[in-house]
Amino acid sequence: MNVYTTDKIRNVVLLGHGGSGKTSLVEAMAYLSGITSRMGKVVDGNTLSDYSKEEQKRQFSISTSVIPIEWEGYKINILDTPGYFDFVGEVEEAISAAGAAIIVVNGKSGVEVGTQKAWELCEKYKIPRFVYVTNMDVDNASFRQVVEDMTATYGKKMAPFHLPIRENEKFVGYVNVISETGNRWQGKEVVPCDIPEYNKANLQICRDTLMEAVAETSEEFMERYFGGETFSEAEIRAALRSNVCDGSIVPMSMGSNTLCQGVYTLLDDIIKYMPSPENREVAGINMKTNEIYHADYDFAKAKSAYIWKTIVDPFIGKYSLIKVNSGVLKTDDMIYNVDRDIEEKVGKLYVLQGNKPIEVKELHAGDIGALAKLTAARTGNSLSTKATTIKFGKFEISTPYTYLRYKPKNKADVDKISQALQKMTHEDLTLKVVNDAENRQTLLYGMGDQHLDIVVSRLLNEYKVEVELTRPKIAYKETIKKTSDVEYKYKKQSGGHGQYGHVKMKFSSSGDLETPYVFEQEVVGGAVPKNFFPAVEKGLQDSMLKGPMAAYPVVGVKAVLYDGSYHPVDSSEMAFKMATIQAFKKGFMEATPILLEPIASLKVTVPDAYTGDIMGDLNKRRGRVLGMNPVAGGKQTIEADIPMSSLYGYCTDLRSMTGGRGVYEYEFARYEQAPSDVQEAEVKARAEQVAANNAEE
Repeated sequence: MNVYTTDKIRNVVLLGHGGSGKTSLVEAMAYLSGITSRMGKVVDGNTLSDYSKEEQKRQFSISTSVIPIEWEGYKINILDTPGYFDFVGEVEEAISAAGAAIIVVNGKSGVEVGTQKAWELCEKYKIPRFVYVTNMDVDNASFRQVVEDMTATYGKKMAPFHLPIRENEKFVGYVNVISETGNRWQGKEVVPCDIPEYNKANLQICRDTLMEAVAETSEEFMERYFGGETFSEAEIRAALRSNVCDGSIVPMSMGSNTLCQGVYTLLDDIIKYMPSPENREVAGINMKTNEIYHADYDFAKAKSAYIWKTIVDPFIGKYSLIKVNSGVLKTDDMIYNVDRDIEEKVGKLYVLQGNKPIEVKELHAGDIGALAKLTAARTGNSLSTKATTIKFGKFEISTPYTYLRYKPKNKADVDKISQALQKMTHEDLTLKVVNDAENRQTLLYGMGDQHLDIVVSRLLNEYKVEVELTRPKIAYKETIKKTSDVEYKYKKQSGGHGQYGHVKMKFSSSGDLETPYVFEQEVVGGAVPKNFFPAVEKGLQDSMLKGPMAAYPVVGVKAVLYDGSYHPVDSSEMAFKMATIQAFKKGFMEATPILLEPIASLKVTVPDAYTGDIMGDLNKRRGRVLGMNPVAGGKQTIEADIPMSSLYGYCTDLRSMTGGRGVYEYEFARYEQAPSDVQEAEVKARAEQVAANNAEE
């Protein structure tokens, strides 16, 4: 592949709802540009960008892939992202590396939730965008409906650049709004044709909208527009480029991916209207001077880059996908990883075409490429020279809130599973492994049930290890409400030396749920010698790990040792420890034990129309709604306190209630007393579990 300078590069991310046609659009682009001699199909599992076994099996994109396309002396790095919400982390990574976006809309399905989410991401990161409507060869596909819906939602900035020409229910050509010409497909060729009568009124409306936008780019143009002058095509295109780059106009075009129609003009429009990296800004911190370093994709500055994605594939190896922020990166360069404090030799430079690495001599500022075998490197790391060490800010990645407990099916695979998951978490920043030692379980966090299901499938197919996912144990705790006064005598005689420990203790609530226990002694007259006090405390310490009621950790207990007795020969630390453990069991159960459940602070953001349903559902889950706050885009954020146990399966339920429009986040808030029915169920479940374990033994 040729080397391209910054002005000849376009970095474009494809966004949109799952199944809108992003992957088939990449296929059409690859075919037109000569990368492939025939177009692959998602259903056949032979597309360039969906190359993993898991993607081929499920027939949708799971991770972002890069397809660099050479077109008319330019290089377009196409980033094909997944459309399903469980893989939003992949989309966020791709957006951090892109300079523009194409929102792909299925002409048959129209504007969907994924379309709206794609738009919101572009707004958040201020990315110029096109809207491209696919499936125009299908009978009931309607470009006009998509235009009307997008205009109704996002205003007059929507500007159709092309209008479809249909004959006998077939998509046969298009009208170019800018040049006011008709074009018709004949095989692979495009030939001029007359503009059909039914297109003329619509053409005039679209043309007027464009001319108004062009006029607003300068005072001189405004005067000419009001003076009734017309603009030349070159002037229109130059003004529109500026409008597209600042986001004040969003061009809309359409085509058929499978017939390769409309894709040629889309590639041309990417080059004509979308910004090259040289028109964008990027800044980091110079770690030596502590000053802001404006890299701004300037090839003349010291070289710097950042890793926006990592691929760890058991078959093709590890690749760090980079975007060059300044300078020119060359083979055999020494690069310094600021985050890991390590200098490494680049070795070979690649561009990835799906899963196929292609060697290149150099990468200019603004280009996207890949480095192999950077052992210490991770996604989000900054790369630069040691002389000019630059650190770039990390991009935002969604937090995973769905979690399940995982267990190896074969205990001998524990280490293999741990290593495989570590590799997968390097690749996927929305996947987390958490060791919950208190409840003796390992948890797997992801963006949704489908995400976790795919992780299990990949472990089996790629790493040959099997895990099973189950409902996680909730981190309940035990405490007491009332007081008790107990004594326990631990006495054993087994010939020769015996064991003797005798304690009298009071147990009550300490009121502090942050600490397991408070220990005090009020022994008078040496009834229990001082040297046995640490043994009594050790007995308490051990007792806190598993409560007598349901074997959950104990908190908030005050224990007072006030009396007891000892034997000058038989008393030992062990005896007093055992006496304390038994006294605690008895005293705890006599002081009205209660179960404490973890409560989370939950925030659910949904469009206004769904607030009633959400609040009703939260009430069913024992949630307490605290209030609602309006947010931009006609949405509300509902704040509530909810038991952690009620959040199980919430991701799936929220999506089904809101059609995928709702999002939520939560964090642990505090512990509260669990209702009696929850307590009874837990105590019963624990008793059954103990009985089952005993039966196994």
